[in-house]
Amino acid sequence: MSRRPLYLRVMPEPKPESVGPAADVSDDVEELRRLIARHARPDATTAIDGVLLSSSQVSTEPTLATTTSIFAVLARGSKRMAVGDRIYNYGPGQYLVASMDLPMTGQYFNVSPATPALGFGLVLRPTSVASMLLDLPGVGPVDASATPPALGVADAPFELMDAVVRMARLLDRPRDRAVIAPLIEREILWRLLSGPLGATVRQIGLADSNITRMNEAVRRIREHYNESVRVEDLARASDMSTSTFHRTFRAVTGLSPIQFQKQIRLQQSRLLLLTGADDVATVAFRVGYDSASQFSREYRRQFGLPPGRDAARLRGVAV
Repeated sequence: MSRRPLYLRVMPEPKPESVGPAADVSDDVEELRRLIARHARPDATTAIDGVLLSSSQVSTEPTLATTTSIFAVLARGSKRMAVGDRIYNYGPGQYLVASMDLPMTGQYFNVSPATPALGFGLVLRPTSVASMLLDLPGVGPVDASATPPALGVADAPFELMDAVVRMARLLDRPRDRAVIAPLIEREILWRLLSGPLGATVRQIGLADSNITRMNEAVRRIREHYNESVRVEDLARASDMSTSTFHRTFRAVTGLSPIQFQKQIRLQQSRLLLLTGADDVATVAFRVGYDSASQFSREYRRQFGLPPGRDAARLRGVAV
């Protein structure tokens, strides 16, 4: 039986591995691959605070995940992520910026044990972005009321890739890290702020920006995901009218507040089902569903299998 497509709007296609990045960044991409392969840990952390390196050896099925405020570059492999009706594809030599926590579906392509997906990430800290905005007004006008999408993908120019590689090189140079890593972080931020996704990055550093307000609304939804969402209350806390809040929330996240909460509930229910401690009906109630049948329908629509069978499959149990 065919499944209803979940996402409609498609962003740029990933660059095929056979084609590779643009010529002026190809050398940096190749060096970044070697550095990531040498230093990547299972938990993606590194000796440099805020710098993450990831390696994935298998193409994956679409899975729900949560991102945070981050800048990420792929050195090998391709990844597709979907938030609401927006689909984002990116590959080697392209980068992604996320300005807030978002529930998304992610999937790797063009990956094998011999050629794992390799990625570099830098956590985007609001204080660091705010400092750049104060010190470097040349990054362009700042509009706290703007509503750029919280997620975006763009081609990485040579200057940005060069800074990323120099940051990764510091993993081989512990004596230099404390002094040079903060300088390269500022350089990366400068490249991002002055690039095509600069509006999204700028919002991270503005205390009264729409991104900040939506981040607070997201936090409230996450903390109370198993309770009924009152959009009027979220709008009031954000100092917005209900219609303005709803429009802004969707513009930033790609989801309505109700859809956002549903994604969080389904993520949490999958974790609970994997433990095997409760049956499907109990899990449905724990995450906020009044109807076990509605929960099962929405779970199957999201993950492709009924809750019990999906959990058993993920645990490697034959059904």
